[in-house]
Amino acid sequence: MEILERPLPKPCTEDYVSARLLESLVEAGLALKFLEDGLVRNAAGKAFQAWRAFLAALLRLELDRLKAVVKTEEERRWLESTAVPRVPTGRMTSLSQMLEEVGHGGISFGTDKALKLHDYQYHGPDPDMALSKYRNREEAARDVVLLLKELARRVEALKQRVKWSDDLERALSALRAEIGA
Repeated sequence: MEILERPLPKPCTEDYVSARLLESLVEAGLALKFLEDGLVRNAAGKAFQAWRAFLAALLRLELDRLKAVVKTEEERRWLESTAVPRVPTGRMTSLSQMLEEVGHGGISFGTDKALKLHDYQYHGPDPDMALSKYRNREEAARDVVLLLKELARRVEALKQRVKWSDDLERALSALRAEIGA
């Protein structure tokens, strides 16, 4: 848990990607802990945070390729100054679509699920499905686990592309063991 309290490396450094991946795995572990304790809305929030930290890592890892996709210098600067360090919730869909363009197929589906869980965190279950896309807590809990499985799969796929540490390995192994992946 103290890992989350450490200052993040600057987004321009090589360690930033590894730090954000570790953050995503720790947040995922916390989501599972909340699920075990029956705190589904809290688990949904942590699953969302885990996915968002993962996107930050991926955006930084693919920054040069993403800059080549956008059309203006203003967009390039925004990617570097805002998208990577902050991953604005309102832009997660478009950022995921850009990541799809540079080779991360299916990432938008995970982002859609993360955003649905984010809504659930704030609105809770909604039988009418007006404010939340989950009628009950069981539906949300299942999606928390599905999102975390996808997260673990995608983090593991990056092992050869990032500075991989023992902390990352332990966090990934623990997450995979808990979700049965």
